Amino acid sequence: QVQLVESGGGFVQAGGSLRLSCAASGRTFSRYAAGWFRQAPGKEREFVAALNWSGDSTYYADSVQGRFTISSDNAKNTVFLQMNSLKPEDTAGYYCAYDKSLRSLRLGSATYWGQGTQVTVSS
Repeated sequence: QVQLVESGGGFVQAGGSLRLSCAASGRTFSRYAAGWFRQAPGKEREFVAALNWSGDSTYYADSVQGRFTISSDNAKNTVFLQMNSLKPEDTAGYYCAYDKSLRSLRLGSATYWGQGTQVTVSS
């Protein structure tokens, strides 16, 4: 059974940093792209960042460009999201996802989803 387990969320003041992790298990994720999404209360889920299997292509939402960094450790089937200079508007549930298609991830579609981890940024 495939499982994606996020961790690293929490409460932080504006300007602070958090590092999210997503550990994937239950199958081989070779050649899979990975990404992060977020959803705030009353809002639709939105794309945050994604990278391809080799990690040499990364994509970010305009709202996080320059502040967030996505990376991966393929040997451990883990993807990370380093979040710096956090703002109150970054408050949301953050979800990792895996799909064979990086394009699909960027469009908001994925085969596998995690359960999410909450990030709350106070002003």
